[in-house]
Amino acid sequence: MLASRLGRRAVLADATRGRILFGGDYNPEQWPEETWHEDVRLMKDAGVNSVTLGVFSWAKLEPRPGERDFGWLDTLMDLMHDNGIGVVLATPTSSPPPWLGRLHPETLPRDEDGRTEWWGGRQHFSHSSAVYRRHAAAITEDLAARYGRHPALTMWHINNEYCTYDYGDEAAARFRRWLRDRHGTLDALNSAWGTAFWSQGYGDWEEVLPPRHAHYLKNPAQVLDFKRFTSDMLLECYVAERDIVRRHTPPRIPVTTNFMPLWAGQDGWRWAEEEDVVSVDLYPDPRDPFGAQHGALVQDLTRSQARGPWMLMEQAAGAVNWRGVNHPKPRGLNRLWSLQAVARGADAVCYFQWRQSRQGAEKFHSGMVGHAGEQGRTYQETKQLGAELALIGAEVTDSHTRNDIAILHDWHSWWAGAHEGRLSTLVDHTGILTAWHRALWQAHLATDFARPEHDLSAYKLVVVPQAYALTDTAIDNLLAYVRDGGTLVSGFLTGIADEHDRVRAGGMDARLRELFGIRTLHEWWPLDEDENVRTDGFLGTLWSEEIEKDADTTADVTYKGGELDGMPAVLRRGRAHYLSTLPEPHALRDLLTAIAAEAGVHPVLPGLPDQVEAVRRGDLLFLLNHGRDAVTVELPGSHRDLLTRATFEGPCTLERYGVVVLRP
Repeated sequence: MLASRLGRRAVLADATRGRILFGGDYNPEQWPEETWHEDVRLMKDAGVNSVTLGVFSWAKLEPRPGERDFGWLDTLMDLMHDNGIGVVLATPTSSPPPWLGRLHPETLPRDEDGRTEWWGGRQHFSHSSAVYRRHAAAITEDLAARYGRHPALTMWHINNEYCTYDYGDEAAARFRRWLRDRHGTLDALNSAWGTAFWSQGYGDWEEVLPPRHAHYLKNPAQVLDFKRFTSDMLLECYVAERDIVRRHTPPRIPVTTNFMPLWAGQDGWRWAEEEDVVSVDLYPDPRDPFGAQHGALVQDLTRSQARGPWMLMEQAAGAVNWRGVNHPKPRGLNRLWSLQAVARGADAVCYFQWRQSRQGAEKFHSGMVGHAGEQGRTYQETKQLGAELALIGAEVTDSHTRNDIAILHDWHSWWAGAHEGRLSTLVDHTGILTAWHRALWQAHLATDFARPEHDLSAYKLVVVPQAYALTDTAIDNLLAYVRDGGTLVSGFLTGIADEHDRVRAGGMDARLRELFGIRTLHEWWPLDEDENVRTDGFLGTLWSEEIEKDADTTADVTYKGGELDGMPAVLRRGRAHYLSTLPEPHALRDLLTAIAAEAGVHPVLPGLPDQVEAVRRGDLLFLLNHGRDAVTVELPGSHRDLLTRATFEGPCTLERYGVVVLRP
């Protein structure tokens, strides 16, 4: 089996088998057994072909230390198989049973103030605890040995939404070992952390701690390394369980764990390399006018991490329960956002959860079957979507489109730029990233994501919304990309620091200053929340800079008035562009559209109304109307809609929240 796995890594297509997976988390242990058969009837009626079992079942599977209760899961696995429903089987290790914390309090995480996070919720485990890891491995081993070759099994789902920080003593000991591996010596650590500042020099490894509660600002390099450490420790937990289930499972069964969307706690690029299937949970706010764009951003990032088809592991069929006000999805929005995910590469459309809970913390979180039951609108819309996904599944699964624009995003740069002592708390990495992606999305320009160190040669345009910290390798990669004919556009606060959060000489790496034609970066001028700067082209927000340009560099836009009068707001040197402010939204859209056109990149479909999104996936064209009013789109040539089988010649009318999936 090992040789087989080495020869071919399992992929999502091994689970989809020419279909779009449709279903979600199923928690039958919350219901009497007679409900299970009713659930199966409703699942089959709705076209559900996949359920995820066991995510929060550790206390049910191991009610007392070492005791196993698999009878109920045996029944469910057989029931699903007998009815043609595949199982994504989860290891239950995200929520240990109360007995583990009572008998082994060292398995519980501690926050930066030293307070214990007790059982009674979820994710109450220390990623560094040897006892936790041993018990997690034991239940995973027995689960995999029992079900690894069950005919219902289509995929393994490890843990759930890894997100736990731990500042306790065992985590501190592991942190020190991690730092030894990374830095080698205390001298190297002291240099990387800049401990000459504030008398922080370490003379013994035992003095080194996680960044616990401090009287004033914490050492930003220490915080940065602790974020890296946390991501690595959680990844160790994932890999340990992944390797266990692989030993008991045929090589065609892929393994995944679900990311939270654009979450700061994991280096998503590194994690994706360890997964057979990249999956994500996605919950845009139905009342957010840019909810669809947020979804598109997460979908583009997830597809790029997967380098192909990916899995939407969780979404809400209606309302969630964790916002201040939890609005339901209006009619048609669940269908629209689900098909948007398919358009952007999803081969699995799943939910939390199948049946809405009647008890517990998430009893007001919607399910595919809501409290209204079979006759409720939510379930009826679920049935419609299931039927449509079955229609188009064979047409779209395992297809992929590579786009001409890459947006650069790096977790390490994000972590470094978020330290407490930064110049402006209003400059938020995700906010800047969202603004740039939104500008391209509104311009109907399709994007991928990439790391700064990735091979960028296939892209005509690379945009860097913000990359505060860059390695030398990343900088050399950007320079080579431009030298070889690529077009680069960068936002402010890029290349300011190295990988240790050490500010580079001149306030920006010298190679980047030369690339953009910046002779001197005199001062950063952050703006207040209600403040902007005027230019000869637009209003700038959040940020501005006092820059002296080289003589052979063009200032496409200059500041007007104030301390920065006449200085460049947008610089261009050859194919490299630099923005020293954040243009107001329409101006950023127009600017990026013009630069993209010069680079040979054009909208997916010209002349689209603002509310319509066009996405190509393979040979198919998805048109999605995110507006509440019907709209007509002009199509080039003849197209057939796979959902209705209608043929369009020229004009195509999209109803409110309407979608067509077109083949030329």
